Amino acid sequence: MQVAEASRKSRAHPKRGANGGLRAVASTPASTGPVDIAATARRSFLDALPIATAVVVDRGGVLSVADANDRFGALDASRLVDATLPLIDCVPIAMALRSFFDDGGTGSVCIEWRDGDSVSGRHFNVYVAPLDSIAAQLGDGSARCLLSLVDRTVEVSNARSLRAELLHDSLTGLPNRSAFAEAVEEVVDSAGGEVHHAVLLVDLSRFSRINESLGGVAGDEVIITVARRLISTLRAGDLLARVGGDEFGILLRLANGIEDAAAAARRIQAVLSTPFRLARFEVGLECAIGCAMIGDDSASGEELVRNAQFALKRAKSTGRVEVHHAGEAACARYKLDLETELRRAIDVGDLRLAYQPIVDLASNRVCGFEALSRWNHPVRGSIDPAEFIPVAEEASLIVPLGRWALDTALATLAAWDKQAGGPVPLTMSVNVSAIQLARDDVPGVIAALLAQHGIDGSRLVVELTESAIVQDPERTTRALQALKGLNVRVAMDDFGTGYSSLSYLRKLPIDNLKIDRSFVSGMLQDRDKVAIVRAVLSLADALGKTTTAEGVETVELSQTLAALGCSHGQGYFYAAPLEADAALAYWQAQLG
Repeated sequence: MQVAEASRKSRAHPKRGANGGLRAVASTPASTGPVDIAATARRSFLDALPIATAVVVDRGGVLSVADANDRFGALDASRLVDATLPLIDCVPIAMALRSFFDDGGTGSVCIEWRDGDSVSGRHFNVYVAPLDSIAAQLGDGSARCLLSLVDRTVEVSNARSLRAELLHDSLTGLPNRSAFAEAVEEVVDSAGGEVHHAVLLVDLSRFSRINESLGGVAGDEVIITVARRLISTLRAGDLLARVGGDEFGILLRLANGIEDAAAAARRIQAVLSTPFRLARFEVGLECAIGCAMIGDDSASGEELVRNAQFALKRAKSTGRVEVHHAGEAACARYKLDLETELRRAIDVGDLRLAYQPIVDLASNRVCGFEALSRWNHPVRGSIDPAEFIPVAEEASLIVPLGRWALDTALATLAAWDKQAGGPVPLTMSVNVSAIQLARDDVPGVIAALLAQHGIDGSRLVVELTESAIVQDPERTTRALQALKGLNVRVAMDDFGTGYSSLSYLRKLPIDNLKIDRSFVSGMLQDRDKVAIVRAVLSLADALGKTTTAEGVETVELSQTLAALGCSHGQGYFYAAPLEADAALAYWQAQLG
């Protein structure tokens, strides 16, 4: 017992050194008993550890350091906050120690502790672990634990630097898309539905021409200059980010609602209207601007940015600054649903064709049919082609849809031939989309289908819109020449509503001009429409082409068109689009 007491008195106790830190006071052991051996081993163990470590003892609720290594003392001496207090009295560490001992000293505790501010301070993981075996050896009833501090300052600094790199654009130094999204999300979360901020998306028009003509370095120079000019338009509290290659996002603080957003858009357009000087070139840039404001239709930051994208899409086509309107997101989701269901409908064969008669106005007899796509949705009911055809074009479904229509129409014509016991004197008109013509080998597909169904090419009429010709005249010319090699006839659909060019009519092998229903309907009550129809008919006659008037709905209109020299008529006056069997019966009834 005396040996143990002497050993406790002679044990090294940490005291404040000259530098204010803890130091272990060395003493000569009074005994070489087992306790001194344990204390010496414990001190050797602490000194061998590569982290700041101390043994903390709890005597009746009073915490003290029983022993510590030099790293612990150095850390205690160099603290940035509360440097006059012992390290174990710093509030976060003291609370962790108190929690450990209050729980019986058998578990483990781990906390994060920062010494100093978040930028220049040091960061540690603090671990508290039990030392039951030592307490048992000492036998004085006190509780002890091992306090360790792992310095994570370098790790935190590297993570902060990496995050900064991940959240900033390397070219302009601006926040990138991820940082912009986070900032918008924070604003939306704190707004409570009140309109105090808006998102502007700015897209540079014709920027790709600079990259293509002058190279990527010149393009980078323009982006940097644009960023500087956009910064000059902002006010305190606004945030500018580069969210895409040639797209910038602005989180705008609003004091006067939509008027502030409109004023910001005007400032942006003004600074970007000044030409950019690149070497010996002066390059002008225009921009499209879409705006969305925090409101009921933007429950999250992601939705707010998406709303601005909807507005930007409209701005690219209208050339005006566009503000998002409620319901656009629902419309986009509807189109996405429609795309999914249309893809399934094409795969399982839920679509069908209806056939509308085309009448020779000279003989007043049916000479052909136009195949029209129809979709009767099991839930939504009948869906108009004007609704699902654009969806098919946007979703790259127009190629399989177009192939299906050609195959089905020619198969129907072959079935009519079989029922009639020979080729019927009818043509089959099928619409071919401009996108299908650009992405698919239409002449090759048609050649294979004509051979498969045993149909002569002269009985097929391919209808193209004017936009198909304008988008890629060279490709269209090659495709039409290949179709003429198959004896397939070509009609220009909706003539007069697009970008009509006399040079196209003269050069391309077009056989028929279809006069759009917008000119035909109500023609008898509108002199201007009569003049337009008369001009189209004269043009077609001069170029040796036939004509078809769409939207004929009355006998007077049919007679007037015939008198003006129109070749064919199509519309509800003759018949609505019919099922295949009904269409054949309609033609057969005309024979009697």
